[in-house]
Amino acid sequence: MKKKNLISVVGPTGIGKTRLAIDLAQHFNTEIISCDSRQFFKEMKIGTAAPSEEELSAAPHHFIGNLSVEEYYSIGQYEEDALQKLNELFTTHDTAILVGGSMMYEKAVIEGLHDLPEANAENQDKLQAIMEQEGIEKLQEILQELDPEYFNVVDIHNHRRLLRAIDIIWQTDKKYSEHISVSQDSRDFNVIRIGIEAPREELYDRINRRVDMMMDNGLLDEVKGLEKFKGLTALNTVGYAELFKYFDGEWDLDFAVSEIKKNSRRYAKRQLTWYRKADDIHYLQLGYSDKEYEDLLKWIAEQFQE
Repeated sequence: MKKKNLISVVGPTGIGKTRLAIDLAQHFNTEIISCDSRQFFKEMKIGTAAPSEEELSAAPHHFIGNLSVEEYYSIGQYEEDALQKLNELFTTHDTAILVGGSMMYEKAVIEGLHDLPEANAENQDKLQAIMEQEGIEKLQEILQELDPEYFNVVDIHNHRRLLRAIDIIWQTDKKYSEHISVSQDSRDFNVIRIGIEAPREELYDRINRRVDMMMDNGLLDEVKGLEKFKGLTALNTVGYAELFKYFDGEWDLDFAVSEIKKNSRRYAKRQLTWYRKADDIHYLQLGYSDKEYEDLLKWIAEQFQE
C-alpha cells in the first residue's frame, strides 16, 4: 500500500510558517496539525501569535485553542492525540501538514519520544529546594554543566523542564540530550521537513516588529485577564512572564516590552541551534518567489514518489 505523507513546516518564531502551511494545505486539499505547544491554549491567542480567524478558515486546523490554561497537558498526551488525529486524516487524505516551532513536540510526532523514567521524588524535592534557596539560575548552571547540548535548546526559564532534565541525568548517568536523540520505531508515514530561513538580522527585526504588533492588538489586556493564573506552567512563557512583572510593579512597561523582544530573539536562537543539527530539512528563503514555491512543490512531489 502507498505510504501516506506528513509535511512538517519548521523554523524559528516569527518566520512565516503559518502562511506556508496554509498554502501547502490548500494545494494538497488537506488539514493542518499544530505542534506549537503555546497555541494549544485558547486564552493566549495574541501573545502566541495564534492563527487569525481568517487563517483558520483558510484551512482546517487542529490543536489550536483546544485547551484552557488551567488544564494539564503533557508532551506524551500530545504525541498520542496528534498520532490519533493523523491516523484519522490519513483515512481520507494522502498528505497532512504539521506546523510549529516547538521542537520537542514536532519530534514527538515524527519520531516518538524515548521512554524515560518517571520523576524521582527525592531528586525533585532536592532540586525544588535548590531553586527556592538559590533561584532558577542555579538550576540553569547545573544543567549547563551536566548537558550543555540540551541547555542550548531548552527554554531555560521553564523550571519544570530544567527539573525534569536534571532528574533524568541524575537517575540514568546519561545526558538528557542523548536520551531524547534516540529515535523510536519509525512511523508508518513518509516525513518531509520544510524550513524557512532568513538572515539573523532580518529575523530579529521581524520578531521585534511582531511584538509591537501584539501590543497594538491588545496583548496587555490579554495578559491582565490571565493574572490570576500567572503561577501556571502555561503562562510561564515569553510575552506573559514579562508583563506579569510589569503588573507587579517590578518593571516599567517599556522595559517589559524590550524584555519580551529580547527573550523572543533568544528563543529563536535556540530554535535555530536545534534545526541546524538536522540534515533532512529542505529550506526556502524568507520572501520566496512564486517560482521558488513552484519548485518546492515539484521537489515535494519527487519525495512522494520515493
